[in-house]
Amino acid sequence: MTTDSAKAAGEAGLRTRDAPDAQRGDGAAAGAFFHRFGDELHPQPAARGYWSASRIHGRLFGGLAARTVEREHLEGGLVPARLTLDLFRSAPMAPVTVSSERVRDGRRIRVVDVGIRTGGELVARAQVVLLQAGGRAVGEVWSPPAWVPPPVDTLGPPHRTSRPGEFVPPFDLWRVDPDERSSPGSGAVRRRAVLRETRQLVLGETLGPLVRLGLAADYASPLANSGTSGLEFINADFTLRLCRMPADEAIGMESSGHMASDGIAVGQATLFDGLGAFGTCGVSALANVRRQGGAPGDPVAPSIGP
Repeated sequence: MTTDSAKAAGEAGLRTRDAPDAQRGDGAAAGAFFHRFGDELHPQPAARGYWSASRIHGRLFGGLAARTVEREHLEGGLVPARLTLDLFRSAPMAPVTVSSERVRDGRRIRVVDVGIRTGGELVARAQVVLLQAGGRAVGEVWSPPAWVPPPVDTLGPPHRTSRPGEFVPPFDLWRVDPDERSSPGSGAVRRRAVLRETRQLVLGETLGPLVRLGLAADYASPLANSGTSGLEFINADFTLRLCRMPADEAIGMESSGHMASDGIAVGQATLFDGLGAFGTCGVSALANVRRQGGAPGDPVAPSIGP
């Protein structure tokens, strides 16, 4: 498949759609993260977070922001090029509302602000930039060698933990770490993984490609910020930068950058599908001081280790 055909395929399936067969009781519907009641989205057990079972997992807010863009802001041939999500407050397992506003709506660029609230309180916000597709570069521009993730049907069963207290991801995850053979068990290696969503975000809705990306994006943090002692930094945001939508349901990620100073880190992962790289995800993060031994009474986070 060429890049142009991948673009066409992505645009054809870009929008989140109501799934007429969602009530059949299949696995995706039975395990949806949210049920919709009017303007409210009610979290279900699968939405429980990594840090606390009484809180909503922050990765879902990326999916909700992307869902709003897919449903309300895609007309006119503009496509998502950047999605930044700020995660500044933990959210209880309570009904969620999502609002959006176009702060710029031009012929070649659209900027959308998204607010996510529980109990009327803002818990996360996103800004999405959509650009007009079309046109080609005249010359050539350097880019790093591309990794093509192996097809999921060649990877065996997804990762499942056997260690008590380890977080079980609510998605299919395959770890494909290229440097593990040269540094077995060290933890300080470049990491690769393949992710595939297995649940509906909202009951009765098919996942569009931007929603899949919004859900997967949070994994860039453990991929880039884990080391010899597990998860070293906790992200407070993420930024997706995209040149096209993914052509596949499974998304490959490769850690492509990490730096840290005085307890603050930035990390980056490159995103891949069967055609090659199509974007990056960057995160800002704080040192995981609770795991390292914080104040008395602080909870100790389980280690997921990417």
